[in-house]
Parts: sequence; structure tokens; C-alpha cells
Amino acid sequence: QVQLVESGGGLVQPGGSLGLSCRANRSFFSIYTMGWYRQAPGKQRELVASITPRSSTTDYADSVKGRFTISRDNAKNTVYLQMNSLKPEDTAVYYCNRKPPHIDYWGQGTQVTVSS
Repeated sequence: QVQLVESGGGLVQPGGSLGLSCRANRSFFSIYTMGWYRQAPGKQRELVASITPRSSTTDYADSVKGRFTISRDNAKNTVYLQMNSLKPEDTAVYYCNRKPPHIDYWGQGTQVTVSS
């Protein structure tokens, strides 16, 4: 059973930064492209960033490009998302999963709230 556990969310003021982590209980994801997704209230879940297995390629949604950075450490079974210059519209629950996502791998997510 694969489990992904996200952490690092919280309340931050506009312009602030947060770093998210997602750890897997197995090393399964070392062979997969991984992604960070988010879901804001009343909206569809969207992919915001992805990274290939050996970190050779990263990709970002236009809305976060230049502000967010995805990285991974396969030895630690962990993928990261560094978020800078946060905006109120970044408020959402953030999840990690494969890209494309596997329905059984969704975790609880971590809440990010950007507000003054």
C-alpha cells in the first residue's frame, strides 16, 4: 500500500514563503514523474508543478512559474515544493501524486492559506 504524506502548510501573509514536503512510505516513486497538485474551495484540482524521476525536467503551471520550485530526493522518498511570493489565490489544499495521478495515492494534503 502506497502512502503519501504531505506536510509544511500553514498560514502566511501575501509575499511570504512556505516549503512543502511529501514523503512516500516506499521508494516506488523513484521511477515516476511526480507532481504537486492543489485544490481551492469550489475549484477543480489542478497540477501546479511536476518533476521527472532524475530531476532532469521540471514543469510549472503558468500561475506559479517563477515563484514555485519543485525538487525531489529519491533517497529520502521525498518530493518538495518551495513556494515564494505567495498570493491569496495560492490558497488551497496541496497534494502530491504521480503524474498522471493514481487514484489510490491521494493523501490528506496540506492546507496553505495566504492572507493578511
